[in-house]
Amino acid sequence: MVRVLVTALLALLAVSTVSADVVSQSFALPSGGGYPHDVAVGGDGIVWYTAQRDGQLGRLEPVRGKIELIALGRGSAPHGVIVGPDGAPWITDGGANAIVRVDPATREVRRWPLPEARGYANLNTATFDKRGRIWFTGQSGVYGRLDPRTGEMKVWDAPRGRGPYGIATTREGDVYYASLAGNHIARVDLESGAATVIEPPTRGQGARRVWSDSSGRIWVSEWNVGNVSRYDAKSGTWKTWRLPGESPRAYAVYVDDADMVWLSDWTANAIVRFDPKREKFDVFPSDRRGANVRQILGRTGEIWIPESGTDRLVVLRTK
Repeated sequence: MVRVLVTALLALLAVSTVSADVVSQSFALPSGGGYPHDVAVGGDGIVWYTAQRDGQLGRLEPVRGKIELIALGRGSAPHGVIVGPDGAPWITDGGANAIVRVDPATREVRRWPLPEARGYANLNTATFDKRGRIWFTGQSGVYGRLDPRTGEMKVWDAPRGRGPYGIATTREGDVYYASLAGNHIARVDLESGAATVIEPPTRGQGARRVWSDSSGRIWVSEWNVGNVSRYDAKSGTWKTWRLPGESPRAYAVYVDDADMVWLSDWTANAIVRFDPKREKFDVFPSDRRGANVRQILGRTGEIWIPESGTDRLVVLRTK
């Protein structure tokens, strides 16, 4: 049985202009449905977020400021959420050790557990390939693939063990993941499942999340050293930039449809925008301490940010 909790309309925090071309708006999350780990926005503008500590999926209607909480079942501790090609939110649920889908119309929750023989995977992030299969990472040292149409699930050992974290699909359909503990990124063969390790130029960098730009180049947030790096598979070359400030810590990375690169810097408590053409950074500090932004996603003109440390969702709207 699906348990759905619906909050009253929330008071929207004041809209503020943070730069000449960026406007910010914040949404306070309800008690018992906070600590947003990841966030995703669909083409319809509905925003989904994982309330990791409470085992729930949040649904925000930004226009009305209404939040609905959907319980994901016993033992749930959802980490990542993405909107699939079917328009539904898909979740990597570390507590349930399962891939989870929530029907956006009925709120029905469906689980695909990992094989028991695999043990606890510490599921992290997911992405869909062009054939409608969902790929996922587990920090315990695995990555895998689920075909929702058949229910077939395959799980592989990561080539360097513990660490698989962020994962993304390029416009061409290639799948790459980052290994935080393994200090590398990897390209996955979509048929055999084999992962090919690709070494970033900085040793011990702590590659945490990855995203692709419109040219299929892979952008990497390097947690340990505070860099953002770009890998060009066509030429096999890398380029690296250090985030501004002292001792930056780059956690999330997301590339918007204008090929602007967005990152979260935990040291600066800020969102950082990088323009690759000008090689220029813009820094947008949070107006609250300890925002702890772990992931960023968006759609045209909107950058959605879960502040796990302040129990807020923030959207940056670009002009």
